[in-house]
Amino acid sequence: MVNQVQQRVWIATIHEQAASAALALAVVFVFGIVTTQSAQAQNFTVLHNFTGSPDGSSPYGSLIRDQAGNLYGTTEAGGASGAGTVFKVHRSGTVTVLYSFKGGSDGANPFAELLRDASGNLYGTTANGGTSGLGTVFKVSKTRKETILYSFAGGTDGCYPFGGLLRDSAGNLYGTTEVCGASGMGTVFKLSKTGKETILHSFAGGSDGEFPSFTSLLMDTEGNLYGVAEQGGTSNLGVVYKLNKRGKLTILHSFTGGTSDGCDVFGTPAMDAAGNLYGTANSCGSSHVGIVWKVSKKGKETVLHNFTAGSSDGSEPVAGVIMDATGNLYGSTYQGGSANLGTVYKLNKKGTITLLHTFTGTDGDYLYAGVLRDASGNLYGTTIYGGTGQECKNGCGTVWQITK
Repeated sequence: MVNQVQQRVWIATIHEQAASAALALAVVFVFGIVTTQSAQAQNFTVLHNFTGSPDGSSPYGSLIRDQAGNLYGTTEAGGASGAGTVFKVHRSGTVTVLYSFKGGSDGANPFAELLRDASGNLYGTTANGGTSGLGTVFKVSKTRKETILYSFAGGTDGCYPFGGLLRDSAGNLYGTTEVCGASGMGTVFKLSKTGKETILHSFAGGSDGEFPSFTSLLMDTEGNLYGVAEQGGTSNLGVVYKLNKRGKLTILHSFTGGTSDGCDVFGTPAMDAAGNLYGTANSCGSSHVGIVWKVSKKGKETVLHNFTAGSSDGSEPVAGVIMDATGNLYGSTYQGGSANLGTVYKLNKKGTITLLHTFTGTDGDYLYAGVLRDASGNLYGTTIYGGTGQECKNGCGTVWQITK
């Protein structure tokens, strides 16, 4: 069963792995900066073009940012051993590889965004590697030392964690696994500071939901967790769920597909001050290429936008959305736009969508990652392909910035 599931979820097979190189684990690169002006008067800049080895290739995950303005992320492939990297984008104009995965017990193929604590330590997941080859939770210290906090063994403890981590005030980590668990359909887990794993929920399919794919969790002030699952629910087309501190799972919305709702749900939900949730579905909707949705605390869904696959908005959003202080939503699409290579968009409270950038290839193409927004309103993100890196057939991906 695992081989069939792995074949289904192993999205990395859509691109060629970057060639490995036996080079130093911490390598500094100078930015290759390309600036364009979009139709919406936004300044777009490519901050870094990945080259494969040794800096990595295919950054699927979103970026995080420290107080000094440095960016951090992961690449799924490339690096010294071809198994991915943890990188830092300095404000000074360089990129540093903080850790290069070897592909064995230290983990392999990180797909998700990182988590950073107050001391500057970074935490994340790898979809493969570890003692059983089924994924890990890792920590990279300020001195670039990697520590495996947990190796997934399959079975009831879960396997293939494609999503990122959430950390509570006590230092416990929370995340999801794509599959395995009691019913083989994925889990929500908690990892203590001492490395003890607790399964908070095993998805069972049917009305419960299944396969929490490429999703990280959201926690409210009361400690309740929120997330999405790609499939399951009443129509087997995905769900939005709430998991309370006692381990009770509530399905807030089951997607029904067709032209009136979305289906195939990925990404991390956003929450407003009233407790309403926001996110995206990758497929279905009026044009069958995805939607932006809102789900109230009582479970009422509103479709805020239907993507059209045209040059005005994009198609197939994967990463969910983020919200600013005035309620505007920002996100990315995997495809669509003028070159059908992905877009970055803004959706205001009135439901009007503005295309902030459409990708053309040399600036990057295909976006799994969501967008990061700083206090000044500048946006940051990654593309899994494109750019000027010559080592990868379709480009090794980029880190980009949109300034106001």
